[in-house]
Amino acid sequence: MHRLWRKFCLRTQFFKGRTISSSVIEISDEVREAVHYGKPVVALESTIITHGMPHPQNLQTALFVERIVRENGAVPATIGILKGKVRVGLSNTEMEHLADPATIAIKTSRRDFPGVISSKLNGGTTVSGTMVVANMAGIQIFVTGGIGGVHHGVQETMDISADLTELGRTPVTVISSGVKSILDIGKTLEYLETEGVAVATYGSSRKFPAFFTPCSGFQVPYNLTNPTQAAHFIESHKAMHLQSGILIGVPIPEADVKSGEIIQQAIDSVIVQAIEQKIAGKDVTPFILERVNEITGGASLQANISLIKNNALVGSQIAYKLSKLLKSKKNKANSAPVTKHMGAPDVVVIGGSIVDFYARVNSDNFQSNGATYAGGVDQSFGGVGRNLADGLTRLGVNTLFISAIGKDSHRAGFRAYCSHMNLGGVQELEELRTATYCAVLQKGGELLFGIGDMDIHNQITPEYIEGYQSLIEKAKMVCIDGNVTVEALRRTLQIAQAQNVPVCFEPTDIHKASKPFQVNIKKSVTITTPNVNELRTMYKFLTGSLDSAYGSASSDELPLTSVLMECILLSKVVVLHVPMVIVSLGKHGVALCQRHKMGKPDQGIILKDGSYLTVDWYPAVPKGQEPGKIISVSGAGDCLASAIISGIIRRHNLDFSIKQGILAAQLSLQSHHAVPPFLSRKRIELTEEMSKQLSCTRISDTSLH
Repeated sequence: MHRLWRKFCLRTQFFKGRTISSSVIEISDEVREAVHYGKPVVALESTIITHGMPHPQNLQTALFVERIVRENGAVPATIGILKGKVRVGLSNTEMEHLADPATIAIKTSRRDFPGVISSKLNGGTTVSGTMVVANMAGIQIFVTGGIGGVHHGVQETMDISADLTELGRTPVTVISSGVKSILDIGKTLEYLETEGVAVATYGSSRKFPAFFTPCSGFQVPYNLTNPTQAAHFIESHKAMHLQSGILIGVPIPEADVKSGEIIQQAIDSVIVQAIEQKIAGKDVTPFILERVNEITGGASLQANISLIKNNALVGSQIAYKLSKLLKSKKNKANSAPVTKHMGAPDVVVIGGSIVDFYARVNSDNFQSNGATYAGGVDQSFGGVGRNLADGLTRLGVNTLFISAIGKDSHRAGFRAYCSHMNLGGVQELEELRTATYCAVLQKGGELLFGIGDMDIHNQITPEYIEGYQSLIEKAKMVCIDGNVTVEALRRTLQIAQAQNVPVCFEPTDIHKASKPFQVNIKKSVTITTPNVNELRTMYKFLTGSLDSAYGSASSDELPLTSVLMECILLSKVVVLHVPMVIVSLGKHGVALCQRHKMGKPDQGIILKDGSYLTVDWYPAVPKGQEPGKIISVSGAGDCLASAIISGIIRRHNLDFSIKQGILAAQLSLQSHHAVPPFLSRKRIELTEEMSKQLSCTRISDTSLH
């Protein structure tokens, strides 16, 4: 059975429900893969190579147009026929062959395929022919110069281009500079309306272009001003399952308008010559273009090249936006959350799932000079949201994790590694990469810098989160990290605030720490767990400046007294917005900064609104003990937060919870994993002696002087 299936697959190719005989059509690997995975693809015709321009401009233009398409994030698919085989995605060598004046090629529209293929001839596909093949291959966007139309004197000749009937029956979007100005544009637009073709202009006006000039004197019903609007227009057409095409008219670039007017005058005179010489049918366009090029001294050719390049730019930008739009709708449909039959969790964690790579340099003396240094590279699964959910789960808290991963090579490993967790809220998305982070560490484990590929976090949308609204409303706490968008954070805070569910915000890094203050929802975050640099970012966002004498210096680089003084300064502002700020101080431990509205201040610091601030300092290790060997610092803060939240959920007092958090952080520091697999409630049990050794000290402005 396997051999039969493989043999069948070799003889046929599948594209979105279509089966194409490989004996007739050959699709390049690049185009095949792009169509299969929904990447943006732009079809290009080959009559521009075989009939539209002289050599070598024909080849130069074709290659340049492909380059423009690639530079704008799409895959070019030039379509042509070589020795009876239809090729989708011509190679440079194949285009060179078709562009050679010695090569005989047939101008091929829909009617010509049987003759060209059966006789094993070469062919340059017209607008009509290219649309046929593009549709068969699953390509939705096609870029050309101008389309054919209704000829003058149609009542006697019945000369109507096959491009128009093709637009009426083939669901491909054609991006062009309108209808060739040698034609009857008014009758052409009437014919397109009869055929049910959706016609729109691109730009600031509904004035339909006439190839060399931006205005034909006719208007069309619709105007698209940007690639996103065009993508929605095409997607709506696709959603209706209409079997007709779309024509989008793009005016010639403004820089070429003046020369276009001169060219149009030349065209008008050459049309008269064509009539006098009784030139008709498919010979009309080549005759006029050649004569006009002679009259204008090559200006018409340059304008023609310019408008085709501009169309390629617009078409590839639309294709890119359309691909993103269709993927987004597909992912939303495929990953809509199902919440019934799921028990209400104690904690809902919303945030990033990341594959972490840690590169440690063993040498103290290294430079950024391209050399290779001895070290070690480890992989683990991280992401602040994932780490929090992992830590809470290992500590016995019923936790639901809401996140996003790609359907890629990391998916199976992620699922296996996190199998102990409730992953009911983790969506798997086609053609998106699971977030990846690479950290470069010094010999002692300190972070030098990191590189992150985090685009998939944008898919944790407000709409996706709303699918879990009932569970969020019933939770004892919601934890959300800075990887999510401001919009997703805002919606989560709205849901939680409506039911008085406390929210813990984990800043993630300095670039994301200010997000809770960007959502314009006051008093919505209950707890935040920044490090000193993230606390500085929060303060700067809220005040507009940073009154810190230490700049961005790490807390480990500063003496304890200086770190605590800075914590007081920064917390005076931040606790007015988030009442509990638990600051990781690195080797110096933890500072608990709380705002109190009621009660008697005990060594408290009066704030500007009449409330008061207390700051309690906890050491990083029990007094009298030496710190253990640090392997990695990446998950210490997340383990600290997990244990603190675990204690709060179990209604332990805050002092007890923070001490357990410090023990959890120590376990993380001594593990290659952000959250050690051996983390458990038993491993962070507090003895009476341990509790004493981790006792806190109340800090005030005066006690530090």
